[in-house]
Amino acid sequence: MDGLSTDQLVPTLQTAIGPVILISGVGLLLLSMTNRLGRIIDRSRTLAGELGDSTETRQVHIQSQLQVLWTRGKLIRMAISLCSVSVLCAAVLIIVIFFTALWNLDLAWLIATLFVVAMVSLTFSLIAFIDDIYKSLAALKLELIADNAQIE
Repeated sequence: MDGLSTDQLVPTLQTAIGPVILISGVGLLLLSMTNRLGRIIDRSRTLAGELGDSTETRQVHIQSQLQVLWTRGKLIRMAISLCSVSVLCAAVLIIVIFFTALWNLDLAWLIATLFVVAMVSLTFSLIAFIDDIYKSLAALKLELIADNAQIE
């Protein structure tokens, strides 16, 4: 194994900065998603606790809300999982970039594959996240209907 000089190592580290920035940005997105999941869980527990003490009509509304929350929870779980895959691929990408430079390997196919998987995972994660946002309005609508609010 030939040692890398500093002049050879610095461009490699500069190349690896891109995936590091991706990890940082996706980390903030994961924070937002886990907060949403926590809110879904808290709201579900609250509504489930109200089921026994509610009228039959109210129980139907609560069940409808719980169904929407269950669907949203599954969407957020998928979004978090896909985001995590994206971060994992970016982390492995950094390691591969470093070792390809260190050992003078030609693994362009692996680097490209890791990058594409990271971006595809992130894309589908964001689609699930957006879907959750739209479904959250469905839960709000059910709650407003239960409270006899006028909505359009």
